[in-house]
Formats: sequence, C-alpha cells, structure tokens
Amino acid sequence: MSFASAIYGCKGLELNDREKRFFREARPWGFILFSRNADNPEQLRRLTASLREAVGYDAPILIDQEGGRVQRLRPPLWRAWPAARRYGELFERDEGKGLRAAHLGARLMASELTDAGINADCLPVLDVPVPGAHDVIGDRAYSGDPASVAALGGVVAEGLLASGVLPVVKHMPGHGRACADSHKALPVIDAPLSELEVSDFAPFHALRSLPLAMTAHAVYAALDPENPATTSATVIRETIRERIGFEGLLMSDDISMKALKGGIGVRSRAALRAGCDVVLHCNGDMAEMEAVAKEAVVLSGRELARSEAVLALLAQPSEHLDIDSALVEFAEIMGLSGEDRWG
Repeated sequence: MSFASAIYGCKGLELNDREKRFFREARPWGFILFSRNADNPEQLRRLTASLREAVGYDAPILIDQEGGRVQRLRPPLWRAWPAARRYGELFERDEGKGLRAAHLGARLMASELTDAGINADCLPVLDVPVPGAHDVIGDRAYSGDPASVAALGGVVAEGLLASGVLPVVKHMPGHGRACADSHKALPVIDAPLSELEVSDFAPFHALRSLPLAMTAHAVYAALDPENPATTSATVIRETIRERIGFEGLLMSDDISMKALKGGIGVRSRAALRAGCDVVLHCNGDMAEMEAVAKEAVVLSGRELARSEAVLALLAQPSEHLDIDSALVEFAEIMGLSGEDRWG
C-alpha cells in the first residue's frame, strides 16, 4: 500500500467534507490529534474511526501525551499523568521503583490511547536539559543525567509497545540545551561536538533501535551553523543516521512552528530533501496542508522499508494488562492519591 510522506492534523471534533476529500486524495502516512480534537472518549473514538475511513486504511494516529504540562487528553475524562521529571526524581531515590513506575505509567497511558483509537504517542522525550536552558523542555525531561534519561526512556518505550502504541522518540539529536522555545523562535546550540556526543546524543544512541523519532527545530553550530536539524542534510546524515545510528522512520517536528523560515511548502521540501522520511503538520489549516501535499512524495525504497517495519509492530498483539491492579501499584509507587485521577 502506498502512503505520502506526511502526517496531518484536523481542525475540530469531527471531519468536515473538505477534510475527508483532502485526506482521501492526499493519502498521508498518518494523523496527529490535539486537545481541540477531544471532547469525550466516545467522540474521540468516532473521530479516529472517521480519519481511517477517510483514507481507507489503518493509518497510525499520533498524539502528544507525555504527562505533566504536555498532555492533550486531560481530566476529568482522562487521567492527569505525572511529568517525566517525577519518574526521574523517584529513579534518583530508588532505581527499581523509578523504572517500574515509568513502565507502568506508559502502559496505563497507552491503554487510554488505544481505547480512543490512538496508536502512537510522541514519547519518550530523550532531551537532556542543562542549567540556564529555556524551560520548553524543563520537567518534560526525565533527568539531567544522560544514562538516567536513556534508562527511563527505554522502559517507557517498552511499555507503550507492549500496549500496542508506537513510541516516537524526541527531539533528535537533542533539544535540552535550547535557549529558546522552537514553537516561537529558532534556538541555536553552541556546545562543542565533544560535549554533545557524551551528553545530548547519548540517550538517542542508547535507544537508536526504536522505530520512530522526531527531529529538533534547532541549529547545532558545531554540526551545521546555517540550518536547523530538521532541514539539515548534514545533521540528519552525519549525526542522526551515522553518529547516533538511528535507522528507523524519521519525522520532522511540526513544520508550522516559527523556528523555521519560508512558506510551508518551502519548509516541507527542505525537510524531505534533508532526509526526513515524513513531514509533520499539526494545525489543521487546509491551505497549509495543501501546500505540504504538493511537496510530499510516495514513500519508496529505504523510506518505505522503514515505514513497513514500523507498521509491522502495530500488527503484533499487545500484552494483556490488568488495569485495576496496575493502577493500584502505580499509585502506591508514585505516592499518588485518588482512585482514578491524579494531578
């Protein structure tokens, strides 16, 4: 089956006729959802079903459900999951409990996602923050220690996969040093390559066998002083593919973020030419999606092989989880209160 090298969002709680026609013709690799698309579990199930009906195949549907401040599905209808740093703090006190809690949290969160028809989560965040960096990452990171980030990110990815949800590693090759929020401006990271290799790149290298990753909209002066990673053939080829050794499907971060320059079509073309396998466009703006579609290509060759490897993981049966028991154990380890919701 052929797919175009794009992932799209949609505007609201249900698809309109224009969106249905566009998605049917564009044949995107997948979709991504946000809080604007989720009112209640039943509505969300209808929306995910209608997205797949529109394209005529079982397209991956992604979401940013990290826990903490980045969580698209929120109380009172979905649980409030702890930020990544909470697992890191527990890991510092007791490694075994930290790993167990992170794994259980991922499995439980995945159970909510699959119930809604969502089968990919933009998690784990493997960025390593440093003092003085912008707080766009902040407590979304597990720790400031690369080995701890890798350990916790690894069990989170395992938990998602065990529950039938694809993990999307972010933000490669590392956003933790960013001095600006790439949603609003282009961060420039000035650290030398020797420092980046032992810190920023290390968690991504440790988990390089994971199936999906997202690029960072940041310039790494030591790698390519002119272009952010998303549109830098040098960064993608020499660092993401060679130094880090990532062989999975590489998607851009949201192509509409203000860190990037030029029109949406120009950005999409630059990302694909640089080596991104798939372009991510999130805001659901039809004119912008049409511009992306003009630049998207049918996946073939290595890109198609990477896509097939990812989709094969979704065909594997997930491991059974006793939700009630897992919730009790998770709450006990994390010291959380409330039977079914936590802040």
